[in-house]
Amino acid sequence: MYELTVESAFEAAHFLRNYPGKCARLHGHSWIIEAVAQGRELNELEILIDFKDLKGELDKILDEFDHRYLNEIPPFTDKSPTAENLAKIIFDRLAASEIFSGTTKLKAINVYESPKSRVTYYPD
Repeated sequence: MYELTVESAFEAAHFLRNYPGKCARLHGHSWIIEAVAQGRELNELEILIDFKDLKGELDKILDEFDHRYLNEIPPFTDKSPTAENLAKIIFDRLAASEIFSGTTKLKAINVYESPKSRVTYYPD
């Protein structure tokens, strides 16, 4: 089994709805996102998936959030923009990309709110 990970980042502000603490106030993060692909077979180039392709698709998704106020972007207009919700949304959008085919799939998304705080989303 092979695993391949790419990392990207964006800057955004948010607040957590109904949170009993400081995070209920508007604040920002330098979000770091890791996308982890997994597969058993290499392609005709003898790679699992091209790093460039995976990072490019991830960057397209993150561009929607970059330098934005997350609470104003659907689906965060209705749900709290937690790291957990962000991880699932990014996962679902990236997993639907045409770069995944055959035995290669998106395994996980890691979302770092800070260098020491990370959420990982895996599909069911």
